[in-house]
Amino acid sequence: MRILVVEDDVQLAEMLTEALRDYQYAIDVARDGEAAWNWLETLPYDLLVLDVTLPKLDGISLCKRLRQHNVTLPVLMLTARDTVADKITGLDAGADDYVVKPFNLQELMARIRALLRRGSIPVGSGLVWGSLHLNSSTFEVTYNQQPLQLTPKEFALLELLASSGRRVLSRTGIIEHIWSLDNPPTEETVKSHIKSVRHKLKAVGAPDDFIETVHGLGYRLKQMH
Repeated sequence: MRILVVEDDVQLAEMLTEALRDYQYAIDVARDGEAAWNWLETLPYDLLVLDVTLPKLDGISLCKRLRQHNVTLPVLMLTARDTVADKITGLDAGADDYVVKPFNLQELMARIRALLRRGSIPVGSGLVWGSLHLNSSTFEVTYNQQPLQLTPKEFALLELLASSGRRVLSRTGIIEHIWSLDNPPTEETVKSHIKSVRHKLKAVGAPDDFIETVHGLGYRLKQMH
């Protein structure tokens, strides 16, 4: 999962980035609304955490611009403005949730998880692909009811493949989804992670080609009948 944090308060942005990376999300940070718009035109995001008071382009205007361009990306708005009128303005601009500063970090993380589930995975169901089951809340994975011990990045990789259905994911696309662009890995790192996940899946009974290589294009999960 990739999240864009738009916050001009450097200390708060760093705190949010650290907390979100603990949940294995890939995080990018923009300091103003125009920079955020450029990020959003460049990369696919699963969630936007958006401050209202921003330089160059404020959060309300950015949210309106997104909705005018038919972008359905979930938006969680952060603001120090706590009146009912302010909340209505944010929600009317297209925000999906509205959190007032100062906020409780655990509550914010719960709201973020809820928006991400709403956007991609049915609440409470986790991800299922044949005999593979992933729980994005607990980071537990089983195949044929046998647990897999995955590293955080291996989990993120398998979750991305499972949530993409039969869509082929290139190595570059995988990097864009699960690594932060301030320290991106090489494509060889992706190959290494794929090899490790295949080895662990095979150890619990998955077929050798459970993760298929589509030569010259990328990877996808094997079709389930």
